[in-house]
Amino acid sequence: MNNRMMTGIWRFMIKVPPALWEKQIAKHRRHILADLAFMTPEHRRVHHFAVSSLPGRSTSLPPEEIASGLKMEVGGVGEILADLEEHMTFLFRDESGAVTWAYPMTVEETPHHLTFDDGKTCHAA
Repeated sequence: MNNRMMTGIWRFMIKVPPALWEKQIAKHRRHILADLAFMTPEHRRVHHFAVSSLPGRSTSLPPEEIASGLKMEVGGVGEILADLEEHMTFLFRDESGAVTWAYPMTVEETPHHLTFDDGKTCHAA
């Protein structure tokens, strides 16, 4: 893999020195890891379940279905969903508490459509 970055200025492409962009990547990596520090393995399980369950659905995903699928307590799943939503990072729930989108998937209509190898489709958030 080529390890260089180019930027366009008017009609010209200019090579950006690695010293400039490598520091920025390291800085942003630390920031992202700090933002995700709140997530436990259970947070990740719930989020991954929601993401993998939304394709092919036309309705939101209730916490009871997540709890059943992961063999977890509904109350614990509800707390995790609230925590994920509060951090405004990974999902959004409707007024009943069901997941309408788990990044990058959504059951709400958007201009962005995805089709998977197994034929399932969904909208992208």
